[in-house]
Amino acid sequence: MTERTATLSRQTAETTIDCTLSVDGTGETDVDTGIGFFDHMLTAFAAHGLFDLEVDCDGDLEVDDHHTVEDVAIVLGTAFDEALGDRAGIVRYADRRVPLDEAVAGTVVDVSGRARFYFEGTFSQARVGAFTSDMARHFAESLAMNAGLTLHLEVSGENAHHEVEALFKSLARALDDATRYDERREGAPSTKGTLSE
Repeated sequence: MTERTATLSRQTAETTIDCTLSVDGTGETDVDTGIGFFDHMLTAFAAHGLFDLEVDCDGDLEVDDHHTVEDVAIVLGTAFDEALGDRAGIVRYADRRVPLDEAVAGTVVDVSGRARFYFEGTFSQARVGAFTSDMARHFAESLAMNAGLTLHLEVSGENAHHEVEALFKSLARALDDATRYDERREGAPSTKGTLSE
């Protein structure tokens, strides 16, 4: 099978980002966004999805965390889209729920090439360290829009750290399942014969 990797750089007035992704990795990471909790979440995402991930982001954190989180998601989503190519031979669909203590999060994904996003739930605290809790939802939405994913997420709990972490882990596990090769399949997993927008 073709090696599914992508290396991207993106520079705006708000962020400068370098990213390297290997979909078929072992969970190795080198992540520095300037937001400790976000680094922790990206590391957990790579570890649970078995993606090799390098992210270096210099963002306008003197403003807030929004641009950094959103732009990393844009670049990471674009990297997934590029690395997956025509998506031939993949499983395509996955459904994963992950608990973390009192919290539970669920992800249903279709790696369809068609970007859709749905979210149900709220976060119990507004912030986790320097990370705005609702940016977890926005990260997932920006990832979906740029990776071409139909993505349904839900989360519940009592502690925002647990809720956000469960969400990142369920997203990673679902993406790992959905992007795996199905040895029985040769072409795109669609009766149309192609996956596109």
